Amino acid sequence: MSRPLRLFLCALLSMLATAAMAQIEIRPLPEHAPPKPVPLGARELDAQDAEAWLDGLMPYALKKNDLAAAVVVIVKDGQVLLAKGYGHADVAAGKPVDPATTLFRMGSISKLFTWTAVMQLVEQGKLDLDADVNTYLDFRIPPRDGKPVTLRELMTHTAGFEETIRNLFASDARHFLGNAAWVKEWVPERVYAPDKLPAYSNYGAALAGYIVQRVSGQPFDDYVEQHILAPLGMQYASFRQPLPKALASHMALGYARAGAPPRSFELVNAAAAGALSASGEAMARFMLAQLQGGSYGGAQILAPATVRQMQDYSRAAVPGLRAMALGWYHMDRNGQVIIGHAGDTQWFHSELALYPQQGVGVFVAIDGRDDGGLRGQLLDGFTDRYFPAPPEVPQPALASARKDGALLAGRYASSRASVSNFMAMAGLFSQVRIEQDRNGDLVTPDFRNLAGAPRHWREVAPFLWRDVDGRERLGAKLEHGQVRWLSIDAVSPVLVFLPVSGWHSAAWNLPLLGLIVLVFALVALLWPVAALVRRACGKPFALAGRSRLWYRLSRVAAIAQLLFYAGWLWVLLRLQADIASLGSGFDAALRLIQLAGLLAVAGIAAAAMNAWHAWHAPGGWWRKLNSVALLLACLATLWFIGSLHLLGLHLDY
Repeated sequence: MSRPLRLFLCALLSMLATAAMAQIEIRPLPEHAPPKPVPLGARELDAQDAEAWLDGLMPYALKKNDLAAAVVVIVKDGQVLLAKGYGHADVAAGKPVDPATTLFRMGSISKLFTWTAVMQLVEQGKLDLDADVNTYLDFRIPPRDGKPVTLRELMTHTAGFEETIRNLFASDARHFLGNAAWVKEWVPERVYAPDKLPAYSNYGAALAGYIVQRVSGQPFDDYVEQHILAPLGMQYASFRQPLPKALASHMALGYARAGAPPRSFELVNAAAAGALSASGEAMARFMLAQLQGGSYGGAQILAPATVRQMQDYSRAAVPGLRAMALGWYHMDRNGQVIIGHAGDTQWFHSELALYPQQGVGVFVAIDGRDDGGLRGQLLDGFTDRYFPAPPEVPQPALASARKDGALLAGRYASSRASVSNFMAMAGLFSQVRIEQDRNGDLVTPDFRNLAGAPRHWREVAPFLWRDVDGRERLGAKLEHGQVRWLSIDAVSPVLVFLPVSGWHSAAWNLPLLGLIVLVFALVALLWPVAALVRRACGKPFALAGRSRLWYRLSRVAAIAQLLFYAGWLWVLLRLQADIASLGSGFDAALRLIQLAGLLAVAGIAAAAMNAWHAWHAPGGWWRKLNSVALLLACLATLWFIGSLHLLGLHLDY
């Protein structure tokens, strides 16, 4: 090899070695957000298609259900895709709904703002989700099983509180307490072990709002306005009651029916649980902030990590059913992760749903006493249209269906219930019964409408059933081979149904109640009828002396019993008609009912003495028989008074 060639090769090798030793520069490809999966057969979610679909649904639904007004807002990819009002905010004046400025009551959607406020203070280190809430209060929440209440339990409805109804709404300004006074007025009993099962609690959310007020040093209304509403530019939104003058003229009037007179502005004492009034577009800003890591329009109301902490948290009370996030609950459908919250007042109904993986949010508010299922129809229809479920192969029932279903047969009561006071009687009338048909499927009433058609469920996984005519699931949690509780998808994040003991089963309690009321009615009715017959026939009254006295007093006792039961029936009917009337102004009526109860209890002595005289003095079989029937009916009243807490010193419920 010639010398020049050798020199060339040496130089070439030197250059290659230098290049190998040099730092390698890596230039990554630009990052792109992962593509959003679009289900097969889905329509393109754009403003034109969404508006055409809503225009076909909403006017018809409002007319069918006699509803006054509604607003629907859809957000997508960081902006408002569609905001549209339907019907009239003021029917008599013909004032249309403006999605930007017309306010609707949000009901329990208000809780999402309370939880946002809580998490803001957690970020600042002023609150600890797992600390005893008594640390932040100026009154005490008693422990249950030696365990205190925590904010995490309040946000997941697992603190164990029984239901609270009294003064939840105020009938008028004279009876308006406000959030701080309401949570101190009565602390409901913790009737369930903490952090075990969900029992939806307005009291828990109101308590969290009071903690925000205490720790921040600001009234709750001021805090939310300053730290959430104003930063997001939610000009047409407020927790204040009554509304400020600048907003009052924009409030949709509340209607029981579109053709009925408007109702007065609802006053919610548990403000942090349900007092927000807001327009559709104001709610769009809140949805966008929650979809964009806590940020909207340059304002950051929560850190992205906090938003993920709230949305990614998962607590399922029943395996296989929808879970509770931190303050949000899951509404998952068609394989889509959906989180949100619904809200109800007497005259307004709303629902907010976020599809975080799709960057989409939907909000609807409706003006009317009963939405007729419109919210569910809208959310199901929206999801099916734009995020349809993949094709499914029908699943046969499991071989274990008959054996597993037999374990569930029986009666159940909702965990969201009053237990320690006279409103326990509502639970007696709302028990649900689960049976099996000849195929081994479960048969239940409609859990959300006990008067609705029965529903059939087929077991598709161990202790997980699916609605034969739909997609909803029913599941049960078992321990040691016994059903602890069960639930369905629609409510599983916030409540379950607990087996009813034999002593408290409506299967025999309701027939017994009907029988004793019938006895009292017959005794009270036949007393004057018998007197009229004797007068017409010219026959003297056969009883005299003490026998006559106890006979008459026993009839007075029967009338007192009738008044007692009629009074409680009136309370239940009034509760259905107007919950705001069950406030402090209602206390006098409750005391009169309890006075009738005391007379009824005292009348047991008269019934006993009447029976004694009937059996120890000459007389026919009819007198002996009815005297015993009356005494037994009076004694049965003691069971209902004790088991349903129909007499008590306090009027907390």
